[in-house]
Amino acid sequence: MALAERQYNQVDPDNRLVAAELERRWESALHDLQQAEDKYDKRQVPHPERSLPPALKTAFLDIGKKLPGLWQGDVLSRLQKKALLRCLIDKVVIHRIARGQVRTRIIWKGGETTTADLPVPVGALSDLSNAQELDNQVVTLSQQGLDDETIAEQLTQEGFRSPLAPTLLMSTVRTIRLKHHIFRKRSQSHPRQVPGYLTIPQIAASLQISSHWIYHRINTGQITVTRDAETKLYLFPDAPDTLTQFQDLLSEKLEKLRF
Repeated sequence: MALAERQYNQVDPDNRLVAAELERRWESALHDLQQAEDKYDKRQVPHPERSLPPALKTAFLDIGKKLPGLWQGDVLSRLQKKALLRCLIDKVVIHRIARGQVRTRIIWKGGETTTADLPVPVGALSDLSNAQELDNQVVTLSQQGLDDETIAEQLTQEGFRSPLAPTLLMSTVRTIRLKHHIFRKRSQSHPRQVPGYLTIPQIAASLQISSHWIYHRINTGQITVTRDAETKLYLFPDAPDTLTQFQDLLSEKLEKLRF
């Protein structure tokens, strides 16, 4: 529009044809400008807020209060939980903050965010950010006479893990212990037996699975069991039904176990 105005002002008034053409262009530019301003003004008008009917709003609030219980229970299947999360999450941003750790930021629909630091697999013990502290803890507990299984369970609860696992494995404890020439008697290296109960290594041996598989599901809440106060071990009833339940969990006939 500025160009059209400048051309019109600079034209010789005696040249009526040129002046008329430039005037027409200027008027057209003014018209286009007015239309653009009108469209802009219309877009700035706030849209009326949409409100939910009271009954529907109450229903949504009620669902929100019950969702934590539904999520932890057996009502929702894994596929249903995934579908629900896809409806709630806008995007996930992940970046590495240490060799064995990433920071995950979940951006929910509506703009709220949740941030968590999560472990990721690494290639060696030395790659763990707390490798030296783990080394010191294993040595201290081993010298106190605790067996590898107990040490692995205790340090897992304190946040330690193996390079390729989310929990601290007995094999990692054993590797650190032997590196420092701390040896066990043969009788001590065998899994402990508690009358009337099965330990995690005993169940793992019976089902031909790794103990880590069980520890991981305890830590994620898929298996609910309380650590025995006296032995500091996870103990399960020594009954055929116990192994049957674990087999159903393995075959995904069950999603959770509770003892």
